[in-house]
Amino acid sequence: MKKASLLLLAALALAAQTPADGPQYNADGTLQLPANYREWVYLSSGLGMTYGPAASADTRNPAFDNVFVNPSSYRAFVKTGHWPDKTMFVLEVRNATEHGSINNGGHFQSDIRAIEAEVKDEKRFPRKWAFFGFGKKDAGTMNPATSSCNQCHGANAAVENTFVQFYPTLLEIARAKGTLNAAYLQKSAQDTPAAH
Repeated sequence: MKKASLLLLAALALAAQTPADGPQYNADGTLQLPANYREWVYLSSGLGMTYGPAASADTRNPAFDNVFVNPSSYRAFVKTGHWPDKTMFVLEVRNATEHGSINNGGHFQSDIRAIEAEVKDEKRFPRKWAFFGFGKKDAGTMNPATSSCNQCHGANAAVENTFVQFYPTLLEIARAKGTLNAAYLQKSAQDTPAAH
């Protein structure tokens, strides 16, 4: 009876450490694309953002970037201004279309161009954060630690390794909680024009 109780407690402790909406991996180390990521918390969309491997050089048809984060991590960020272990972002890159149906101006989203993910898993990754590309598959391959994603996020992220500067509601939370990276604050101060 004691042994069964200890096993149950250990299983419950392990389950408490890994949220149900956290990252799931295949036996070969690839990341599983959550089937319901579009039901996660939507953070923002960018149009024509030109950083990263899925950037478009076609200024007439810029890509839309839609960013989603797992709900448990979003709730933790709102409370603390920090991303907990097992945070997972999904970046859905979609083509932009000008002409279609009754549209006479502007752009709307169409086919998926790429899906990428950023994951915080402190025990699995030496740098705590890792990036994955899915292409047209449901299993994401991890980018090398020396990838442009890792380097760019490491140098420019507003909070930890994430581009919170592009998520207006979360940027305000990070300011209020005092969790903005020092390098980001310094760069922001340099980029802000002086008042005359």
